[in-house]
Amino acid sequence: MLALVAATLVSAGTVAVAQEVGPPVVPGTPCTATAVACVDLVGLRAWLFQDGQVLRGPVPISIGAGGADRTPPGRFQVEWKNKDHISGESGAPMPYAVFFAPGGIAFHEGNLQTKSAGCVRLAHDEAAAFFDYLQVGDEVQVQDDAA
Repeated sequence: MLALVAATLVSAGTVAVAQEVGPPVVPGTPCTATAVACVDLVGLRAWLFQDGQVLRGPVPISIGAGGADRTPPGRFQVEWKNKDHISGESGAPMPYAVFFAPGGIAFHEGNLQTKSAGCVRLAHDEAAAFFDYLQVGDEVQVQDDAA
């Protein structure tokens, strides 16, 4: 992540602030071009990016119910993947799981009509595409403000 660099210039009693500009936001999404996967918690949609361009999406998602089951916003990296994962907490299947945030938060196939325990659920074809495309170390951005 780029650090925000600010320099204060004082001239004739006027203060101006210069900022280093970070990577651009990918048009139509709330995420920057450094992301490989983007999640919009407000709009309930997700994307895959390649070289700062939309490769897939927006696709519909289901997210956490809130409180302890909230889907966390932030910048993360894909940690690991398991095509046939079973939740250690609930025993529920999590097909095409791509883990990216602390607490076992992952993209995976699941019901889009109900809330999750914090994961980002995708329809079958989307879950398979996210699983196939995302690699360990890829950046995932989860945004909780509208694009």
